Amino acid sequence: MSLKFALLALLRVGPLSGYDLQKQFSLSVGHVWHAPDSQIYPELRKMEAEGFIEGEEQARGQRGTRRVYHVTDAGERAFAAWIRTPLEYARVRDPAHLKAAYLENATPAAARAFFRAHIEQWEAELAQWEGELRRIAAVENPMLVRRLAVTPAEDQERTIAFKRFAYEGLVERARGEIVWAQRGLGLVDSLSGTDGSWAASTTVAEA
Repeated sequence: MSLKFALLALLRVGPLSGYDLQKQFSLSVGHVWHAPDSQIYPELRKMEAEGFIEGEEQARGQRGTRRVYHVTDAGERAFAAWIRTPLEYARVRDPAHLKAAYLENATPAAARAFFRAHIEQWEAELAQWEGELRRIAAVENPMLVRRLAVTPAEDQERTIAFKRFAYEGLVERARGEIVWAQRGLGLVDSLSGTDGSWAASTTVAEA
């Protein structure tokens, strides 16, 4: 369901072809809702069948055509209803934290490699999201520029503020994951012996 509303959010700024929509998706909402290109076109067809968007063929070059989509009144109402509706949170499905719960079955070296890879992954995410914050501050984010172009002047600061707030949350999440994995490295060190294996336990866990 969220992919539908992510696409509506982009198309509300202005009509886009499927190809342009894919590019805009990867540069904006794709940072908070990942969807491969293979999901976008089927979702567009479904949204058109539901009456939330309309597509029209436009000339492209001398012989080609492209299908350009725009939001219908029904799509606008559906988007407004989604914004007003309380969010239904999904149960957590986190493969990294699931694996961390069973790292006693790995070697200390493998456990360290897991946490180092986790840190590397989230450092890359952190760099990307901090970069987006800089682009928002400089009003250089392409999708934000398009959105501001159709936003009344008195509403533009609010638009920027919520985009900034969303990415600040992503930055905080990345930093938290990095700190968690760094603590994991410390835990592995405290539990492993000098011979590279787990140290023998000196206590008996309570039942």
